[in-house]
Amino acid sequence: MKVPRRGQYPFPKKGITAIRLIDTWNHAGEYENAFYTAPFNKVLLNGSASRSSKKKISKNTTHEFRVKAPLLQKDEVVCLLGNVDELGLWNTEDPLLLSKKDGQWWSVSLDLSEAHFPVAYKYGVYNTREKNFKEYEAYDNRLLQQNSPPQTISVLHDGFINLPNNTWKGAGVAIPVFSLRSRNSFGVGEFADINLLVDWARITGLKMIQILPVNDTTSTHSWTDSYPYSAVSAFALHPIYINLAKVAGKKHAEKIQSLRRKQKMLNELAEIDYEEVMRFKLAMLRELYDLMSSETLDSGDYHTFFDQNKHWLKPYAVFCHLRDKFGTADFSTWKSGNDYDEAEVNRIFSNRTAARKDVLFHCFVQYHLHEQLKEAADYAHKKGVVLKGDIAIGISRNSCDAWVAPHLYNMDEQAGAPPDDFATSGQNWEFPTYNWQKMQEDGYAWWRQRFEQMSNYFDAFRIDHILGFFRIWSIPSHAVQGIMGHFVRCLPVHFVEFGENGIWFDEHRYCRPFINDEVLDVVFGNKAQMVRERFLTPNESGGYDLLPGFDTQRKVEAYFAAHPDEPEADVLVVGLHELIANVILFKKEGSQGQEFHFRFGMEKTLSFKYLIPHVQERLRALYLNYFFERQDDFWRKEAMKKLPALKAATNMLICGEDLGMVPNCVPDVMKQLGILSLEIQRMPKILHKDFFHPEEAPYLSVITPSTHDMSTLRGWWEEDRARTQRFYNQILGQWGDAPYFCESWINRAIVLQHLYSPAMWAIFQWQDIMGMSETLRRENPAEERINIPANSRHYWRYRMHISLEDLLKEKEFNDELKGYIQNSNRAT
Repeated sequence: MKVPRRGQYPFPKKGITAIRLIDTWNHAGEYENAFYTAPFNKVLLNGSASRSSKKKISKNTTHEFRVKAPLLQKDEVVCLLGNVDELGLWNTEDPLLLSKKDGQWWSVSLDLSEAHFPVAYKYGVYNTREKNFKEYEAYDNRLLQQNSPPQTISVLHDGFINLPNNTWKGAGVAIPVFSLRSRNSFGVGEFADINLLVDWARITGLKMIQILPVNDTTSTHSWTDSYPYSAVSAFALHPIYINLAKVAGKKHAEKIQSLRRKQKMLNELAEIDYEEVMRFKLAMLRELYDLMSSETLDSGDYHTFFDQNKHWLKPYAVFCHLRDKFGTADFSTWKSGNDYDEAEVNRIFSNRTAARKDVLFHCFVQYHLHEQLKEAADYAHKKGVVLKGDIAIGISRNSCDAWVAPHLYNMDEQAGAPPDDFATSGQNWEFPTYNWQKMQEDGYAWWRQRFEQMSNYFDAFRIDHILGFFRIWSIPSHAVQGIMGHFVRCLPVHFVEFGENGIWFDEHRYCRPFINDEVLDVVFGNKAQMVRERFLTPNESGGYDLLPGFDTQRKVEAYFAAHPDEPEADVLVVGLHELIANVILFKKEGSQGQEFHFRFGMEKTLSFKYLIPHVQERLRALYLNYFFERQDDFWRKEAMKKLPALKAATNMLICGEDLGMVPNCVPDVMKQLGILSLEIQRMPKILHKDFFHPEEAPYLSVITPSTHDMSTLRGWWEEDRARTQRFYNQILGQWGDAPYFCESWINRAIVLQHLYSPAMWAIFQWQDIMGMSETLRRENPAEERINIPANSRHYWRYRMHISLEDLLKEKEFNDELKGYIQNSNRAT
């Protein structure tokens, strides 16, 4: 039992020897709990003043009434009425007003020693400016059955006042920081640019700014580091977001002047030149470090930052030093230091060597990044806007986190996602999966530290791929394509089950790639004979096996990487990958051939096609049981081992990205824990449904027309003419043929549908907001897309096409947007 702090309860008082607590169960999924998270506590609802009761309260207290009421309007307070004299005998002309002193509880202390029990009472709402009673709470009277025993105070925790709890709604904008454009940035959006975005959000009525991860991803010092979900540290911020002028200050401003020409050139580019931006920023940061290191590293603010963050900052700085020294972030190949040694890290920091100077450079950069992002967050709060961050589901296997604590991760596995409409071969993110059992042993310390770090800047966060907390799609290290994976943890199929379901179990047939002449003709066409001769060997079944040098996808990749001049290499790689994936089952490692996982999309394989109908039917039934029936309760229990503990570790508002192949248990678990879901119009969660309608959104949700992993509204409109036509007629309710292009009125209609949704948050990609204007929208919608999930080597370089300074001047459009938000009853 948690021992109450002095002052938390009304004791000690003279003559009082005991406190009786009468509590009310607070279910984590209650809507009201969301209003006590950071964005509401710190910013959005942080305006209600403390009020004192106007009635004279007796010095002798027998009862203290407490209740929460998060959604009162300006000048409204909670009042208490009841059927006894001490509670005013239901007199609404002169109710008992409660006081709010701790930011959460409305309370009043009373002497009910002479009252007749049971006492019936209700809370209500009173307007102090108009001096009138507004309304009673809903439902039946509350009852206090008996008086307090002698020398005892009864404290009633009455939970939430029974008022409408789904009336607060907000709107927000989603855009990566790197996509921002201002006149002062350096070819890429910077933390300093967030202030201008906040100004725009404020004048348009947007209450939330959602960004992508901003952690350091510097692994290769090339454009491939533009991928924001492959961080080399779950804590460090990316140097690309630093504003050089703010680092230099007035004292060293002349240093920045020498880069003005380069800055102008990079800033005028339509997209980000990642490598050029990083090259110039890091070079200038080195120069500024040489000039400023002593004054910065000796300052009190820096020492405070260092002391609060040294648990990750020191390993990160040494990791960066060794990465650059050995020319790779792959610590397994370093000539020294590839096994983390805390004593060696401390030695580098304490000795006056060139290495110490270099590691302190990385601390210097992180300090300035922290200051700049914190300044932006504080500015947003001052303007009534909250920031929503993004927690990636994985870490890079070549990261500081993996270097420091490899036991927390399954380094021989790869995280990804099964095939879907966006990536038909699945996704392989190449991150190691989490060793949840090890993480649980120290109470998820790494996650708690991660949340604490994020809370320095963010009020809410999106959990990327929250399904990974139920089960993760794990791909063996020898595979390249996501389709080669299976869910971990999950309940496998035991070989006995095949016999029980009338299937003769043939391990060779089901677990090895099925290759015959017909399959080769389908996959390779006129190249089939060449493939037979070079990559295959006949087997005892009249078909073929892959030669040992080509029997895994990684071996195929390695061979063709070593032979870049091979004719039609791309075609051969794709075909060989398809052959390797042409299986029905994967053997579970360590099961001695007793347990198996179904390959996802089994029915689409050529291997399945060549089975007799009876076997197909029986395998299909077992496949459906494996994926959609047997796992649900197991996955629920897996999630409930992790998510409640992680949610309890932070007061940030948690939003889950629950897209993809969603188990039946996921919506209920998220609802039980009060985690907001993500609802997307073109990705309905109900099978065989074409679209999700915004009016059907649950209250605890974020609704959006598109995300960074999708085309924008305008791009999507042109992708599938037949689907667009159905959307035009069924969802927009329009007659006739749909326009070929997404005209501004169509874009506006979709945005308005979302604004009028019952969801707590309607958040729009910036591009979709601009799509409402024929004059402000980008000419080519194909240039608006941020990411293509099917392309693992996508270059993340999208940048807004107009500057924030110019956007702020678009008064007519900004006023129009604000009007839409206000008219939809969303907070402005």
